[in-house]
Amino acid sequence: MIRLLQCEYPTAIRIVDLCKPLNALSDVRDYNTVRVFVSLADRLLGSVDIANNGQPVSVSRMRDAIAFGLPGELLRGIESLSLNGQIQTSLASAVTKHMKTGNESPVILAADIPVSVVVATRDRPDDLRNCLQCLSLQVSPRRVEIVVVDNNPDSGLTPRVVAGFPDVILVNEPRQGLAYARNRGFGVASGDIAITTDDDVTMPPDWLEKLIVPFANSNVAAVTGNTLPLALDTVSQQLFEVYGGLGRGFKSMEANTHWFRSSRRHAVPTWTLGATANAAFRTEVFSHPQIGLMDEALGPGMPSGVGEDTYLFYKIIKAGYELIYVPDAYVWHKHRPDMPALRHQIYNYSKGHVAYHLTTLLRDHDLRALTRLIISLPRSQLGRIKQRLLGRSVYPISLIMLEILGTMVGSWALWRSRRRVRREGRSEPWVPLAKRPLPNVANGPRHAVEK
Repeated sequence: MIRLLQCEYPTAIRIVDLCKPLNALSDVRDYNTVRVFVSLADRLLGSVDIANNGQPVSVSRMRDAIAFGLPGELLRGIESLSLNGQIQTSLASAVTKHMKTGNESPVILAADIPVSVVVATRDRPDDLRNCLQCLSLQVSPRRVEIVVVDNNPDSGLTPRVVAGFPDVILVNEPRQGLAYARNRGFGVASGDIAITTDDDVTMPPDWLEKLIVPFANSNVAAVTGNTLPLALDTVSQQLFEVYGGLGRGFKSMEANTHWFRSSRRHAVPTWTLGATANAAFRTEVFSHPQIGLMDEALGPGMPSGVGEDTYLFYKIIKAGYELIYVPDAYVWHKHRPDMPALRHQIYNYSKGHVAYHLTTLLRDHDLRALTRLIISLPRSQLGRIKQRLLGRSVYPISLIMLEILGTMVGSWALWRSRRRVRREGRSEPWVPLAKRPLPNVANGPRHAVEK
């Protein structure tokens, strides 16, 4: 039976490392459920939900929940253990035994490869300050440049935050739209690799290095990481996770040319590969004739809503490069705290999903988009309504109907977005660092570069 969401009993978020002794969770009395993310040293294994009903969670109960809640391929054979009497090391040993670790030399990206982190922001000073603090604590042997793009310079809120981080570069992009802002950041970034993240995320100190490791393979042009919920304190935050959230699971994935062409009938599911809240790109692909920068008509800040990230993934893989999903490179995302914000987000997601597929259809002549829009997407929405009516889902029909409305106006939203881009102009083409003019620093310090 599906447990109904109750806002007076939010879900606690905790992380447990199996290499360390388990401790009872005594600070969860205000929660009805605890979501425990489980790691083995620096490797993220999965998550388990423990219904504690406002009570502490004992060590033995947590141990059992982890042992029988993690994926079977990790714990094959662990059922034979008498877990109630085992010390913590036995659980970690059992997991380690059934994981592929230590058999190969670890891949390391050369320390002389510079990286730029591009953070687009629009009037969220507190979130931005937290994000920059986390970025300043990243442990890395390489030169790491941080570029903040202010997508509403007239407010004056962002420069006050950036002033507290002297090494951060601040640039302005007055044209509203996340794609505009990130393209502007890419144009300023000097690293061989450009990382994108949102201003409302928190990341551990080893996040950056974990994310960029796959670039040791020269054919890898993009890497995405896992995005986990920072808090599940409200119904809207919990429902967003039921909707699908931003995380894409705990198994690594590789998307290449074979993956792109593997299905002749179904659209390429680039939306399952992650998001640019936690992604990295080899900057040279931005000048590739088949790839380029983000499509300004897609994404937050435009009528289309979203889609700038999935379309960039699509172009990269179609051009013959690889995209790697690295679940261990995770960040914590601050979900929308109230229902009006969630409804707006889901409505935009639905519009953007349609806009993305129409873009692949009209620009790339990918007929598989028609199958998605005409058959599989409506079938999926009707199936979710059925699941709700049968009591097998807590996701409200009202939100599903909002998604359906979004799909209905997606084409109109894309047309409006294209009109806006024609009116405001495209982003300037990406230029390699060696061919860029020297920056004009006469009008201020490095952290106050103007457009």
